[in-house]
Amino acid sequence: MKRNVGRLDQFIRIFIGMALVAYISRDGTLMPNWPLAGLVGVALLVTAAFSYCPLYDALNVCSRDQSDRTV
Repeated sequence: MKRNVGRLDQFIRIFIGMALVAYISRDGTLMPNWPLAGLVGVALLVTAAFSYCPLYDALNVCSRDQSDRTV
């Protein structure tokens, strides 16, 4: 499993993932669309943690810089 998510992409995924997870429990109650928002939020956080996105792999996309690819 090669890494295909760059640093900026990771930070964006973390920010949006945390925002979605926080959104589903707004005001201490679950929102009506919490399963979808929670699933997308957790998926973004997991792909950011592992620096690997299966969709990027299927589309042959890589957001890493040349300097990031040495690791």
